[in-house]
Amino acid sequence: MIKKLSAIILSVLFSSALTGVQIGDVAPSWKGNNLVDGTQVKFPEVLNEKPAVLVFWATWCPYCKAFMPYAGRIQADYAGQGVQIVTFNALERGKGDPKAYVDGLDFPLVAIAEADDIAKQYDVKFIPGLMVVDGEGSVIYRRGWTNLPAGSKVAEQWDGEVRAALDNLK
Repeated sequence: MIKKLSAIILSVLFSSALTGVQIGDVAPSWKGNNLVDGTQVKFPEVLNEKPAVLVFWATWCPYCKAFMPYAGRIQADYAGQGVQIVTFNALERGKGDPKAYVDGLDFPLVAIAEADDIAKQYDVKFIPGLMVVDGEGSVIYRRGWTNLPAGSKVAEQWDGEVRAALDNLK
């Protein structure tokens, strides 16, 4: 009985790890309101056939706060190739002001408000959820779980991973 129960639990855990958007999948379509200018944004149209870094964030998330300056540098360094940063305010829990957070960032980005449904579509279970999509909307990078504490070390790691994915597109 215990062996059967263990087998069932392991199969559920393993199969749930493979659900959601994975590398090689075409990312699901969505539409949402941009916190920056109030316009409606649609995916994959927002790509304009160019790659994008997708960042799911919340105002309370220390990992997000650590990574956002790196996202700004990625945007600046890859802007010539048309790469943009598309962010999603998700799992907010009503504790912060997403518009003020976005206004405080010092780089151009798309910031989708109230994106919990999009996060569910993409099976984002922890934030920041980071993905890179190519110009056709296929996922070429998806951040994995980490046990590193929030701060520059983990943000630098993700920065390197995102840059490697973008560099592989060249």
